Amino acid sequence: MTVAQVATRLAEYCRNEEFSRAQQELYADEAVSIEPADIPGFDRETKGKEALREKDRKFNEMVESRHGTSVSEPLIAGNAFSFVLTMDIKMKGGDRQTMTELCVYTVKDGKIISEQFFM
Repeated sequence: MTVAQVATRLAEYCRNEEFSRAQQELYADEAVSIEPADIPGFDRETKGKEALREKDRKFNEMVESRHGTSVSEPLIAGNAFSFVLTMDIKMKGGDRQTMTELCVYTVKDGKIISEQFFM
């Protein structure tokens, strides 16, 4: 897949809240995920597809309800792309909130090798 194809497919999966499916299909085995800061219960950097799956599972366990997700059109430059992800979400024990982040991805050989989030 080209970078544009990976970007379009990931954006669509995210719009449909199919994050686990996106990881399974689009991520390289050695992919790295970098969070914007120290988030309680999460490492700043997660390495490897298995660890990313565990991170996704852990996050989903913290979610009480989802009320919609939107994703901007991807912006592509060379082997990287980004988009803005906005989730209307209620975490367990918390108030409903809108979480917005800039998501930046790097692609190699048709697979995502890194993701980094900025809030």
